[in-house]
Amino acid sequence: MSFFVYVLRCSDKSLYTGSTNNLEQRIKQHNNSKSGAHYTKIRRPVTLVYSEKLKTLADVRRRESEIKSWPRQKKLDLIKNKSGQ
Repeated sequence: MSFFVYVLRCSDKSLYTGSTNNLEQRIKQHNNSKSGAHYTKIRRPVTLVYSEKLKTLADVRRRESEIKSWPRQKKLDLIKNKSGQ
């Protein structure tokens, strides 16, 4: 099983970082579900701007925590650098 850490751009231009084992389904939940992350629910629609595939739940949780601790500019640089590859 694979796990993903991801960054979403919300309608208010804020960034949201999360993790999941089913990226496509999770993005749909962020945009459509009544349950889920309150932060994104009130900032719809959201757009996936970055994702990273990892092998274990421990790895994805560690990476999610790392990215969440970064200032906004560092997250924007991550998004930009991944898009440019």
